Amino acid sequence: MVDEAQTAERESSRRRASERASRRAFVAVAALLFAASAAVTIIWCASMSAMRGMPMPGGWTMSMAWMRMPGQTWSAAAAAFLGMWVVMMVAMMLPSVVPMLLRYRQGLRASDPSGVLTALVSAGYALVWTVLGLAVYPVGAIFSVAAMRSAEFSRMAPVWAGLVVLLAGFIQLTPWKAGQLRRCRNVPRCGRSLSSDARGACEHGLRMGLHCIFCCFSYMTILLVTGVMNIGIMALLTVAITAERLAPKPEWAARAAGVVTIASAIFMIARAANT
Repeated sequence: MVDEAQTAERESSRRRASERASRRAFVAVAALLFAASAAVTIIWCASMSAMRGMPMPGGWTMSMAWMRMPGQTWSAAAAAFLGMWVVMMVAMMLPSVVPMLLRYRQGLRASDPSGVLTALVSAGYALVWTVLGLAVYPVGAIFSVAAMRSAEFSRMAPVWAGLVVLLAGFIQLTPWKAGQLRRCRNVPRCGRSLSSDARGACEHGLRMGLHCIFCCFSYMTILLVTGVMNIGIMALLTVAITAERLAPKPEWAARAAGVVTIASAIFMIARAANT
């Protein structure tokens, strides 16, 4: 009996050591991916800033992210935007997603020793954000063409942007936002509530991505209307999103972000009205 107890204890110790090593490796890979995506995003933002964009009536500048380069087709421009979008989303979302993926791995326990299922969850999550990028680009491209063709439309764009940011701020204060945040943070911890096959992992990743998009709806709206490649805005939104996911009282973090957003929107509208 003593030998059996000692053997069981050694097996348990080895299992815990293996789990700790696997967790450290996962965090290290995530950290490297974040560093690489952040570096590429900063380089892209710097290159966009160097091109200066196009000054528009109304005192604002059209982001180069929505515009075609000379000789570039719309399909090539969309592909370039999508690549930029995916890398940017990795940099912005990874700090808040890694804890959820770690909880998923813990929930599976011994069902995912190689990390394949966690990788499938990550792929499903990334696919949802990629599809969103595909949907976003035509809207931005149409807006840019309309702004370049109509001076009146262009002059009103800063006011509309301020109103959209104002709406995004109020969304942060709603029960709907609180409910989406709870769903986004609710990753099952019990292995019995998680499917331990490839299909279940993919479906879980897709659900995570959808919940995250709904939860981040106001932030993504702010990013799109204030400058999709503005590194300062991206950094602030990354901090806000991560705080909502990790804070002990996420509703407070969401409401604080909403108040700041509303104040910023009022400033944007007032400045646009005086331009």
